Amino acid sequence: MTNTPSPVTATVDFGVYGVQHGHLQLPWSRDESAWGSVMIPVTVIRNGSGPTALITGGNHGDEYEGPLAILDAATSLDPAAVSGRIILIPFMNAPAVHAATRTSPIDGGNMNRAFPGRPDGTITEKIADYFTRYLLPMADIVLDFHSGGKSLDFLPFAACHTLEDKAQEARCRAARDAFCAPFSLQMLEIDPSAMYDHAAESQGKTFVTTELGGRGTATPETVAIARRGLRNLLIHAGILAGDIDAAPTCHLTQDDAACFHFAPDAGMVEFTVMLGDAVTCGETLARIWPLYHTGIEPNVITAQTDGLVMVRHHPGLIRQGDCLAVLASETGPTKE
Repeated sequence: MTNTPSPVTATVDFGVYGVQHGHLQLPWSRDESAWGSVMIPVTVIRNGSGPTALITGGNHGDEYEGPLAILDAATSLDPAAVSGRIILIPFMNAPAVHAATRTSPIDGGNMNRAFPGRPDGTITEKIADYFTRYLLPMADIVLDFHSGGKSLDFLPFAACHTLEDKAQEARCRAARDAFCAPFSLQMLEIDPSAMYDHAAESQGKTFVTTELGGRGTATPETVAIARRGLRNLLIHAGILAGDIDAAPTCHLTQDDAACFHFAPDAGMVEFTVMLGDAVTCGETLARIWPLYHTGIEPNVITAQTDGLVMVRHHPGLIRQGDCLAVLASETGPTKE
């Protein structure tokens, strides 16, 4: 790992007790501002002794449940009730959030594919590097909120990953379950190597992520799940006192890549299943109709395995190679 200092500076002191609201400031010279900066809001709450929780949202700029829950926590958490430290960052990729896009409008960077980052790289890589070398080492437990953005719609779930370190995996699984989302998933990633998840897990952190809806918006239900889950996780970590606000959760797993279904052709999607539907291998998931001709039969997409429909493409048009749907298997009955 490089010893080059990060160009990012914090206007807060992470070691100070009390509540601080400030920014992570990254120089950004551009036509409109020769000595401008990217400003990423941050709140630090510290009191007593205890672990550190790093809570992030806005890793992608068109996902809203996490940022809304974090903004609320930054204004409502009572520092006297905290035992430890909470670092709240609602807009991890602030340029993408401002543009309401998945990737940064500055450099096209996908924050969740930019880790571990570089201090001398693009704007996105510089932010990723600061998280990798400065923020993650402070943390004991990490919660990174996601939802489907503009192109996907998810069953609301909290997730962890299968890890080589089974003790770490057990910690992540316990934290995921404490979140108490409607669904709790042992998640399979398509390309994990450059993700924030991998950066946190490779440092031995207890890591939980979510997918809480999508379609480029948030609903009262999904925001309530995010707010309850954030508080539950802090109670689970021992940073807040109180009882976890338990809610039923259905446990799911993804055993192999057969759960992912991609569009072989572009076209207009006609789904034949809904989110949460149980399907069997060979059952029709969707038809993709051609856009430039009539009289041509649609491309029928069938399930490659049994499972619940946990992800669907959004909106109605799809490009070749886009994710159409993802399935997951129930591992047990719903638990309270």
